[in-house]
Amino acid sequence: MRSLRTACAAVAALVLVGCAAGPSGPAPPAPVLPAAERDQDALIRYAQRVLVDGCLDRQGLAVAGEPSSPRESRRLRDALFGAGPTELSLALPTGHTVRAHTDGCLAAARHALYGDQRRWFRAEVTVNNLSAEAAARMRADPAHRAARARFARCLDAAVPARTSVPEKDAEQRCARESGLAPLETRLRPVWLAEVRSLRRDQLTTHKRLHTRALHRAVEISAAHPKGNTREKGSASP
Repeated sequence: MRSLRTACAAVAALVLVGCAAGPSGPAPPAPVLPAAERDQDALIRYAQRVLVDGCLDRQGLAVAGEPSSPRESRRLRDALFGAGPTELSLALPTGHTVRAHTDGCLAAARHALYGDQRRWFRAEVTVNNLSAEAAARMRADPAHRAARARFARCLDAAVPARTSVPEKDAEQRCARESGLAPLETRLRPVWLAEVRSLRRDQLTTHKRLHTRALHRAVEISAAHPKGNTREKGSASP
């Protein structure tokens, strides 16, 4: 009896080991991410188009061809970009305000890629307007204001000669003589670095969400090769 129990225990141990180990095999390869930023952005745009096209298809809509009526055109536009008042809004330091919807196929695609629409909207709009914010701060610089005044006086003095000298040439000459051009060359990177430092949190958020979207785009692209999606007439906002 003892030997029978020992044999049963040995068999049970083998079964447990076999169940724990399971079938062995090579692990699936890690997805290959594009190295170049341009290729990364292209991949994300492609994945976004796949998601938008699928969203429209499920509503019986397509962007290929002309809408059959104004009503159909409005329906397509609302389905793509959202309808009603915009839910997202961000006032920029430049004085402009950017708004967007949280509904619609485009918003749904961005939610699938980036995760948090509001955080992505705020980060994306902020990062896209860093150069404009830096330019606005540069124009407020006293040295830049003085150079602009000299430029304006030079341009006014060149008015009589504009009949024979192209306006563009006069502007280029005045930009050099007033010191405006070299001053902007020197100040622009300084103010851009200042703005990037001020918006460091949004830059970090933008990078993190962009990386998330890139990984999701790799998965979507693998599941939807380019030959299986519409190229002409596809929605690619």
